[in-house]
Amino acid sequence: MFTLQRIETSTQEIKKSRFLAIAGPIDDEQSAKAFLAAHSAPAANHNCWAWRIGQTYRFNDDGEPSGTAGKPILAAIDGQSLDRVVVAVTRWFGGVLLGSGGLIRAYGGTAALCLRTAEKVELVETLRVTIACDFADLALIKARLTARGVAIASESFTDTGAVLAIDLRKDVAEATLALVSDLSRGRAIVTLQS
Repeated sequence: MFTLQRIETSTQEIKKSRFLAIAGPIDDEQSAKAFLAAHSAPAANHNCWAWRIGQTYRFNDDGEPSGTAGKPILAAIDGQSLDRVVVAVTRWFGGVLLGSGGLIRAYGGTAALCLRTAEKVELVETLRVTIACDFADLALIKARLTARGVAIASESFTDTGAVLAIDLRKDVAEATLALVSDLSRGRAIVTLQS
């Protein structure tokens, strides 16, 4: 899955109606609502939108016939394997009716055009893990984690050693934690954070 690097825009004119798509990355439903509030054009005829965060999604036709705007925008998001993305497509009516098929193509097409040209970033699922280890194992564990590209988020010291907080990619977590166990000969205490 991917998300967008930054906010992107695209415009099209279709049979005298002007369509503006604005897409951006979001973290949660609140940020989606804030994005939509900030990027809706009050003077436009329609401000249609869709967003997806994991299995949660919403869309709105904003007065267009049911299923002709929000669903095609959501289909454009899904068609490019995007997550944590919101897209608003604003229409200024040009006097020519497009019909249901025309609206679906116009809204979905404008959203897809915007998303195709946008710079994307891979979404990587991570786990927060704490590792409590002795001073004798600390330098070796830190060196091996760093060599694997694991960033240490925080480090605190105890009387006998240190506690490291790290963010691990879910797909390599098992192998990395096995390495920590091997390096410490089973003495390191690993705890998954929720």
